[in-house]
Amino acid sequence: MAPHMESTLEQPAVAIAATPRVRWLQELTRTDVPSAGGKAANLGELIQAGVPVPPGFVVVADAYLDAMQKSNARNSLIKTVAQIDSTNTAALTIASESLVALVRHAGVPAATRAQILEAYRRMGPDVLVAVRSSATSEDGTAASFAGIHATFTNVRGEQALVDAVVGCWASLWEPRAIAYRASRGLTEEPAIAVVVQAMAFAAKAGVLFTTNPASGSPSEMVIEAAFGLGEVVVSGQVEPDTYTVQKSGPMKVHARIGTKAFKIICSTSGRDERVALDASEAKKRVLDDQEIETLRTLALRIEEHFGQPQDIEWAFAGDACLIVQSRPITTLSKNENTADATSAGRALLVGLGASPGQASGRVRILHSTEEAESFLDGEVLVASMTSPDWVPLMRRAAALVTDGGGITCHAAIVSREMRIPCVVGTDLATKTLRTGDVVTVDGRSGQIFAGDVTRAKTVSNASDITASKPRVVTVAEATATRLYVNLAMPERAAEVAALAVEGVGLLRAEFMLAAALGGEHPKALVAQGRAREFVDRMANSLLQITRAFGSRPVVYRTTDFRTNEFRALKGGEPFEAVEENPMIGYRGCYRYIRDPEMFRLELDVLARVREETPNLHVMIPFVRTKWELLACLELIDAHPLGKHRGLHRWIMAEVPSVAYYIPEYAKLGIDGVSIGSNDLTQLVLGVDRDSKMCAELFDERDEAVLDTIRRIIQAAQSSGMTSSLCGQAPSNYPEFAEKLVRFGITSISVNPDAVDAARSSIASAERAVILEAARRPRA
Repeated sequence: MAPHMESTLEQPAVAIAATPRVRWLQELTRTDVPSAGGKAANLGELIQAGVPVPPGFVVVADAYLDAMQKSNARNSLIKTVAQIDSTNTAALTIASESLVALVRHAGVPAATRAQILEAYRRMGPDVLVAVRSSATSEDGTAASFAGIHATFTNVRGEQALVDAVVGCWASLWEPRAIAYRASRGLTEEPAIAVVVQAMAFAAKAGVLFTTNPASGSPSEMVIEAAFGLGEVVVSGQVEPDTYTVQKSGPMKVHARIGTKAFKIICSTSGRDERVALDASEAKKRVLDDQEIETLRTLALRIEEHFGQPQDIEWAFAGDACLIVQSRPITTLSKNENTADATSAGRALLVGLGASPGQASGRVRILHSTEEAESFLDGEVLVASMTSPDWVPLMRRAAALVTDGGGITCHAAIVSREMRIPCVVGTDLATKTLRTGDVVTVDGRSGQIFAGDVTRAKTVSNASDITASKPRVVTVAEATATRLYVNLAMPERAAEVAALAVEGVGLLRAEFMLAAALGGEHPKALVAQGRAREFVDRMANSLLQITRAFGSRPVVYRTTDFRTNEFRALKGGEPFEAVEENPMIGYRGCYRYIRDPEMFRLELDVLARVREETPNLHVMIPFVRTKWELLACLELIDAHPLGKHRGLHRWIMAEVPSVAYYIPEYAKLGIDGVSIGSNDLTQLVLGVDRDSKMCAELFDERDEAVLDTIRRIIQAAQSSGMTSSLCGQAPSNYPEFAEKLVRFGITSISVNPDAVDAARSSIASAERAVILEAARRPRA
């Protein structure tokens, strides 16, 4: 959605209508779909019908095709995608990376770039815009492409605009886009136009269906609404208000007030800002009756104009109600293949029926797409919420159940298109259901029952729907702050190595060790005379990762199990003490110098791997004092690994004392520090990170924590060392990323599923810093 707006609603004068690559929205009609795409053509229709729409223009599909043709990429794209098995996630991921790279390398031809920037300048000086895909098969009657292609909000400046256009082009070849086209039987060469519209500052926004998408009733419309920007509704980030409204006669409204935990607003600096809502605000009704009537009137007018039921995105900005998108509803129920499960007794859970039909299967609770490997075909997928990145799993599921979301969120729309029964907004599905339970999901009534109570076959055709790789759509733009990835399991190495990252910033040895050794304590193996087996297994696992990343660095954090975790391994009890507070006990660097035998075995592993793949480097965790680090480095220097040319030595910055000792550590030959924000936060604030009772005290954004991070980064900079941070905060909190960039951090390392979100946050932060510096008056 693009619900903020900086300029007026007045559409710019049509001064460049003759140019072949750019057209103003008000010029377009539905006959322009082949060149402008479905989204842009529909917006043009709305403007001509007198519906209030944010002003803007479209970069036509021929601009994309021309760019691909001139760079000789077009034939390669067509040939490569024809050979892809979109049901093979790993192969799809690798192929997609090469396709996206082709598009990015092609870039925007000079003539097209000039036309885009001319149109942008006509919208106003450095105006804030939304840049959205408008594929030629998008927003049609057969396929909505909801959330499949890229959208960029808060884009300001000429280069940022051009980058965003290329990002939309590239998203045509993202795994989920390839998979979605296959699932809808779309085999023609894809092409994509790009809509550029002025942003509006939305106080409330959401989605409206002019026919009830769950029941199929043409006499009802459904409105879902939340405070702030509408993306929280579309993506299912919050539980929105749901208003079921009679389309004709006196207005009758049935309101279901959702719990809206937060809102996203556009700050005055042009960045999205997440604002937490307290309990009373979260349960406050979003729309009053007058606003509902305004939406009903507009919706009926739009439906009449297009002559069919519509899926409409709207926003209230000031006193104006703006329409930012309208497309045909592709998912209307026909009431077929459903069975009456209500006779099965009391439901285990009740939510919102989002996609009709019934299906039974074993529950599989997943907390992220990283757990996809455990999911079996035909299971009932249960998650807190899904996004378009979950398509690979959804296509294999018998049914979908989520804690959050409404009937117009991505999960609901895609489920309906795939004919997978879906229930959203249950609040407690991930807590009430258990993996392995057999349940029946009734996507019409919104109920989940124990056992298999269906009387008819499920409407799910999961095996016929093709998949995509979990990924957040964004521009993989270059940033001065390097972006690395955190990794733990070797079997994911090839997939993760295909991401646009500089390498592995944190390879967690603990998880790999536990998997490679089959859950056995390493000392138990050594005690059985199996030390060589330990080295062989670990080296083989590690080589899977270092080989996958080629010349890119892989930073291996040596084992940092706490004693309670080590005791839990098979045969671990005889070797591990019982500590009252293992979190700050016998672990990390200190453990190595007190138990050098096991540390030397780990160094044996690293030395063997570096003989084949010298991109491997070492990082020492939980360093408390100078003398223990010195003793640890002496162990490395005395080992053959220490003689390896080009070996970098890093330390984790988890203990606040690091801020003081960094100049001394630099003298010992340490190349860089990586801030472990979880441990650092708990030690700065004195709160156990695992404590539920004190959970509200644990906040990486606390000023004391940020000050400690600043001192570590700046001390490293002064000492000629690199600095990094491994954690999710930069992708979860854009303001956190900006702090790190302002502090001068060298790199950031995040989990694979957060790569694109983190890159976006970093890039946004760098742009803010650059703009601020450019606007600062010179002496």
